Amino acid sequence: MLQLNDTLKHKGMRNQLVDLLRTKGIKDQDVLEAIRIIPRHLFMDSGFEMHAYQDKPFPIGEGQTISQPYTVAFQTELLEVSAGQKVLEIGTGSGYQSCVLVFLGARVYTIERQHKLFKQTQLLLPKLMSRLPKMYFGDGYKGLPNEAPFDRILVTAGAPEVPMTLLSQLAIGGRLVVPIGIETQVMTLFERISDTEFHKTEYGDFQFVPMLKDKT
Repeated sequence: MLQLNDTLKHKGMRNQLVDLLRTKGIKDQDVLEAIRIIPRHLFMDSGFEMHAYQDKPFPIGEGQTISQPYTVAFQTELLEVSAGQKVLEIGTGSGYQSCVLVFLGARVYTIERQHKLFKQTQLLLPKLMSRLPKMYFGDGYKGLPNEAPFDRILVTAGAPEVPMTLLSQLAIGGRLVVPIGIETQVMTLFERISDTEFHKTEYGDFQFVPMLKDKT
């Protein structure tokens, strides 16, 4: 990870953020270390960098947001990522969540449907990291059938219903984390038990921007 304009003050704010996430129940030490190391302010407009280490989402343009740090940590902890696993991310956004997954050692495939964000993140990530996710511009609902199956799938936008196409691309033994709902979403974990069997667990209410369909 390159330290572009990453000061001791920024690092101190990240330490405080990690302490806050611990008090909110995040326990995975690798996830907390990713939050501690990755300079979240570099994924936001420089005029707003002092907001970067507050535990809240922030607009990044095109009607999208960089997720609240707690939400990033919660989803990532729920995903239970191990080094070397193949992870599909739906909704690249700023690229921050992708960075967290790469930090954890995952082989990351990520899809973004907003072309402006896709191009911005495609330019940004090589400046921040040496090992990059594979980025795709397209419809996240379709997943990446040519790259399936995936050990883990993470959806970073609110899906109105269970994306069956994504479930079909999950490896047996894999985990899919997706917020499901319209105005408020319920964080939902699907674990694939067999070709036809999934175990579903719900983890409370969150708010996400909506997952958009029909990108050609």
